[in-house]
Amino acid sequence: MYYVVKSAIEKATNKQVVLEKPKNSKLGHFAITLAFAMAKKLKKSPIVIANELVNTLSKIEIFDKVTAVNGFVNITLSKDFLQDVVRDTLNDKIVQNSTKQKILLEFVSANPTGPLHIGHARGAVLGSAISNVGRYLGYDITTEYYINDNGSQIDLLGLSLFLEAQKHIFGLDISYPQDYYRGEYLTLLCDEIEKEFGKDILKDKTNLDKIALYAKDRVLQMIKDDLKSIGVFFDNFVAEKPLYKEWDKTKKELEKNDALYEKDGKLWLKSTKYGDELDRVVTRDDNRPTYLAGDIIYHKQKFQRGFDKLINIWGADHHGYISRVKASLEFLGLKSENLQIILSQMVSLLKDGKPYKMSKRAGTSILLKDIVDEIGADSFRFVFLSKKSDTHLEFDVESLKKQDQNNPIFYVNYANARINQIFTKAGVDIKDVLNYEFEMMDENLTNMLFEALMLPRILQDSFDKRQPHLITLYLQNLSAIFHKFYTNNKIVGATNQKEILKTIAVVSHTITLALKLLGIRAKKRM
Repeated sequence: MYYVVKSAIEKATNKQVVLEKPKNSKLGHFAITLAFAMAKKLKKSPIVIANELVNTLSKIEIFDKVTAVNGFVNITLSKDFLQDVVRDTLNDKIVQNSTKQKILLEFVSANPTGPLHIGHARGAVLGSAISNVGRYLGYDITTEYYINDNGSQIDLLGLSLFLEAQKHIFGLDISYPQDYYRGEYLTLLCDEIEKEFGKDILKDKTNLDKIALYAKDRVLQMIKDDLKSIGVFFDNFVAEKPLYKEWDKTKKELEKNDALYEKDGKLWLKSTKYGDELDRVVTRDDNRPTYLAGDIIYHKQKFQRGFDKLINIWGADHHGYISRVKASLEFLGLKSENLQIILSQMVSLLKDGKPYKMSKRAGTSILLKDIVDEIGADSFRFVFLSKKSDTHLEFDVESLKKQDQNNPIFYVNYANARINQIFTKAGVDIKDVLNYEFEMMDENLTNMLFEALMLPRILQDSFDKRQPHLITLYLQNLSAIFHKFYTNNKIVGATNQKEILKTIAVVSHTITLALKLLGIRAKKRM
């Protein structure tokens, strides 16, 4: 509805407009301030221009009434148009994006060295929601997980398992170095390795590569299982290690474009040329390519696969990495503005107001699985999408177990459940309201209907800004409007029962669809 009305006005005026809600809803459904924007250029009073706009906009057939008040232009939609919008909404018909932009969305990409912790979870839920909303709006989105299976972290996984085996299987007294991986998951992996290969493989350090490779694959499966538990899935998994086969070719291309130089036996990228604080090493003094070299190859291949836009969701600790990757793209003749980096900030957990205890299974982290087991996947997803990703998130897990308005997902679901209960009490199927007409719409009912019909605009706005938290905020506000109406008004048996039922059917549809796009199933009963 919002975009249909906006498009009609812009076509008639040849000007871009923003639709607003009139301060007094009796003035109309929408208001525009275009007259004020045009006043300086036309050297006319906004009041005069607004009256001229009334003449122009009154010719638009979907408008029932257009009026001007002190320079503001107020618009009332026709009843027939409103009926059509509601019918299309309940039939789940939307105007999809027509650009068919191909987007590659990479997120999570946690090292396959241990189970996912809550820091990884924020990017996981964020990426999942962005892809769901974007696909619904018509964008061609591919999701991808980059497996960091090369380098010191995998070697350290093998060493950590070797030490764990000496203690767990062979009964030796072992002192762990500070930077080694810890946690009960290593004990479980040792048991699996012993069962698969026999315990002798864990006696000799010459088997570390084999141990690490097996463990990496098993940990990756653990990660996939954890992601599945919160409804996160990927189209592609791309491994880092095979990418280095393309390093010599990529290096020659960078050299051709004067992107590299040698210093102290190392090969450096001239990343300061494109705004980086320092130039960066891409080849070590022993001629081994760095992690950055792999990232350069990876991002080059992303564009070679025909994607128009790349979106990466990284942890906040990767902030300094952005400029060097973008610089490498410029040196390769690729447009770095087509790579968008979204940073997700840290998450702090409380339990009854106190810091949540670390997981023994993880060693030094709070596991995703532990929190999901405690509060459920729906609450988990909703709360992780409740704030902008670049702001710190803190919540108390106990509040998400409560069955009251302090639990945001309960509050939203309770609104939907109440609506379904009303239809049951009225003996009416929600589908039956399609044939109802709006005749006796009071101000509160009109406001609730229009808020429920704003979902397409909220979805587009949240996708454009990559901010799904706008949807959670919208749902909480819509639910609050409904709960207030429910408390203050008679519904079943009211003189305008049909109008109320049709309106709250739209509310239910909006809640159900919006939650689905957030990866949550709306509840019909509580």
